[in-house]
Amino acid sequence: MPILKKAILLPLVWVFTSATAQDARMQAQIAQRSTALQAKLVEWRRHIHQNPELGNREVKTQAYVMEHLRKLGIEAVPVAKTGVLGILKGEKPGPCIAIRADMDGLPVKERADVPFKSTATGEYNGGTVPVMHACGHDSHVSVLMGTAEVLASLKKDLPGTVKFFFQPSEEGPPADEEGGAPLMIKEGVMENPHVDAVIGLHIASSLEIGQLKYKSGAFMASSDWFKIRIKGKQTHGSTPWTGIDPIVIGAQIVNGLQAIVSRQENIVQAPCVITVGNFKSGVRSNIIPEEAFLDGTIRTLDSKMQQDIWARIRKLCQATAEAWGAQIDVQIDNKTLVTYNDPGLVKMLMPSLQTAAGADNVSEIGWVTGSEDFSFFGEKVPAFFFNLGGMPKGMDPAKAAPHHTPDFYIDDSALDVGVKAFCNMVFDYARLRTSPAKK
Repeated sequence: MPILKKAILLPLVWVFTSATAQDARMQAQIAQRSTALQAKLVEWRRHIHQNPELGNREVKTQAYVMEHLRKLGIEAVPVAKTGVLGILKGEKPGPCIAIRADMDGLPVKERADVPFKSTATGEYNGGTVPVMHACGHDSHVSVLMGTAEVLASLKKDLPGTVKFFFQPSEEGPPADEEGGAPLMIKEGVMENPHVDAVIGLHIASSLEIGQLKYKSGAFMASSDWFKIRIKGKQTHGSTPWTGIDPIVIGAQIVNGLQAIVSRQENIVQAPCVITVGNFKSGVRSNIIPEEAFLDGTIRTLDSKMQQDIWARIRKLCQATAEAWGAQIDVQIDNKTLVTYNDPGLVKMLMPSLQTAAGADNVSEIGWVTGSEDFSFFGEKVPAFFFNLGGMPKGMDPAKAAPHHTPDFYIDDSALDVGVKAFCNMVFDYARLRTSPAKK
């Protein structure tokens, strides 16, 4: 090799080797500090689990998080009613990345036999209800608290700014209230400084601890809620021909909604779901009532399919009501967007997940018909959302209680994997975004 070429290449080799060594040292520090926090992660998570609060009512959780952040020297301010915005400025130049955790519980009565079982109650739709962290948001808060502690301890080496989004009301705000990710965005969390990318995770009760799952592109479905009101004509149950039965009409609509999915939509292109979760009508066995009420949800992973389904639902309802001589009103409201993982960001940060959990514990999955209002952050900047395992090792996933159920259970013995993932993603994003190859 000519001497001139050697003179050029040797410094480049030294720079590459030096950067690799620095990355390895940082990864080792993240791993050591995250693992050391595991006992705290469990303590935080179980405290929050035992003290759950409904959306826009996370007052105690907000105070708990703010106290923790301020002890770490992280700027913490209330946002979106009961949320928290934490801001950590590193001592090195770099981009701004946001990390999000949701905070709210659900109106579910816990049946799991654990010493930190929730016995809390709250107000929901005008009544008192039991409250439980039946979707794992307590784990999300704990992981983000741990991430904040590790990153604060590495402030001297931290490039850029990290924003911590502790978000209330992911499950939806109370009626007639704003909340969740849209309200956080409205109140300016994406600016000052401007967020360049956002990351988040969701624990999964049927995914074994220590494992991480992700999907590039469309990952989780949009969520639409519909309300159908049918007005017929009340009459005696013994003479149905003298009235217009809204229950029969409603039953036909329920069946018709399922046929939209099974016979009218191209589910090879993308999956879709229409579910009626509430069907109310009547007060007595021998009275055909005047009205029936159907509430449900639509899940789609394609925006054109979403709009087509909306149109088909309206057409089906109107045609069915007219055939029976009834009146009908259909309302459809969008609640979340498709959770979309930016392919470029996924390619950049998927190795960070492998560093955190080991390559054998990281894999890509298919579409998920659950929804997330994390999707609203992803509408503004590149986003990456992934799943963290919460199922005990060796358990049959088919026997794991689903989310939003009374028996929902999370094994919290490997929450540090989530902390490692977030911390590695922060450092890797800053390094790769500012490397010469990216310019």
